Amino acid sequence: MYVFVYGTLTDPDRVETVLASVPGARYELESGAILEGLRRVEGEYPTLAPGDRVEGRLLAVDERGLEALDRYEGVDRGLYERIAVPIADERGGDGDVWIYVGDPDRLGVTERVDWPDGESLAERVRTYVSRQDVVARRDE
Repeated sequence: MYVFVYGTLTDPDRVETVLASVPGARYELESGAILEGLRRVEGEYPTLAPGDRVEGRLLAVDERGLEALDRYEGVDRGLYERIAVPIADERGGDGDVWIYVGDPDRLGVTERVDWPDGESLAERVRTYVSRQDVVARRDE
């Protein structure tokens, strides 16, 4: 499965640090990618917000790797939510890629981030993603 990364995990050394210690985890930091429909905003850690586009990379991981990324991103602590978005793959395959979207309030983002109304951050992001045709593409 793929994860679109746009912050510290675009660095191969950081990926190695996070995933190499997970017994049996398989992973590969792949090509550059673009996520259309969302933009990067800065806080204590970067996150995504409604907007234009953001450049990043695709990280191929197995289930163990994905669990390690969830821990790294603080999903269990409510710092980030893991959300599926479509990937348009010119190589002939379509599917989903995971993205991590951080809670702007918990990450100290100072600019206004306008997600649609909803009960939770995950619900608001999913609503936006479905309404705005957010898509990841390989940047080749």
